[in-house]
Amino acid sequence: MGVLTNILFISSYVDLGGGETALLNLVDNLDSTRFLPHLLVRAEGQLAVAWRKRGWPVYVMPWRGATTYFIPALWAQLPISRRIGRLIRQHNIHLVHSDYHTLPMALPAGERAGVPVLWWCWGWWFKPKWWQQSFFRRPAATIALSKAIKAGFLGEPPFMPPDSVDLIYTGVDTMRFQPGLDGSSVRQDARVPKGAPLVALLARFQDVKGHDVFQEMARQVVRIMPEAHFVVAGENTQTSADNDYKTRILGAAANDPLLKNSLHYLGFRADTERVIAAADVVVCSSHFESYGMVNIEAMASGKPVVSTNKGGPSETVADGVTGYLVPPNDAAGLALQVIALLDNAVMRARMGAAGRARVEALFSVKAMAAQYTKVVERVLKT
Repeated sequence: MGVLTNILFISSYVDLGGGETALLNLVDNLDSTRFLPHLLVRAEGQLAVAWRKRGWPVYVMPWRGATTYFIPALWAQLPISRRIGRLIRQHNIHLVHSDYHTLPMALPAGERAGVPVLWWCWGWWFKPKWWQQSFFRRPAATIALSKAIKAGFLGEPPFMPPDSVDLIYTGVDTMRFQPGLDGSSVRQDARVPKGAPLVALLARFQDVKGHDVFQEMARQVVRIMPEAHFVVAGENTQTSADNDYKTRILGAAANDPLLKNSLHYLGFRADTERVIAAADVVVCSSHFESYGMVNIEAMASGKPVVSTNKGGPSETVADGVTGYLVPPNDAAGLALQVIALLDNAVMRARMGAAGRARVEALFSVKAMAAQYTKVVERVLKT
């Protein structure tokens, strides 16, 4: 075995949402004979627990993530940036991989330590302000996870050459998410009758995820198909606004006579593959999605998807082939397509098979890891 390349992954998020699960999928599929992944988080949480279980080093330092209005010169002087620099030198880090919210501290830390920094651009709303544009030209690499994210980040006209931003679709673990898994335990936990039509939403509590749209969709479906049930898996609130949103959504569900016995909130589930397996249809009701990892997981599991079309889903879901796309905030449109799928088992099976094939061809985790490795190799050579 040669000398390992130490990569420090930095995450502002500490629990296991879609982005953090994608990060674990990536690192799980890097060549362990070449790379040793380190993790820096601002607090203990599910991500740190999962990282340690794999035998990888974890460091915890408190910090507050940057907002989209950060001033690079000021954030470079924050004490956390100096601490990150010391960590880089202490553990012989060769490369830093940052998220957006830590990049204003991580990039100057890496530059002071003489170590390249790359970052994953997850949000298409991360549009650099005029005073930040020179800052975003400095990282050794910028990786966008969808064409929508890349276009949104660069703006029109682009403030930096489009070729300088790499496009790597986030891959799914096609062994974990596969057709034929047993989802009966999820149905039992939710007290969903065996054989009842079941629709699933998997999303953390954030306003952007559109739980309210999902609930309105469920109301419309139940009026036509009273036997239908709905499950929602996800937790991971990050802010007080998220907690307020969660309280509002759960209260609305509990007080709605149409949904009281048919809509089931499951909380956090580590076995999301079984939540998907239990469902007949998976819905993404988000107002927008930078990527929409759950859609990929559902297709890998052989399940048809009904998703809003703004952002990444327009690239990943083949409308009319692996599922259906509707505009954001269109509960009636979601309901129409969900009812059509629940009414037609043959169509569900056909779309599910097409989704599995699409993921295997375009969105596997092994393809993602191979593309990421090429970026790392390029960065370390420069």
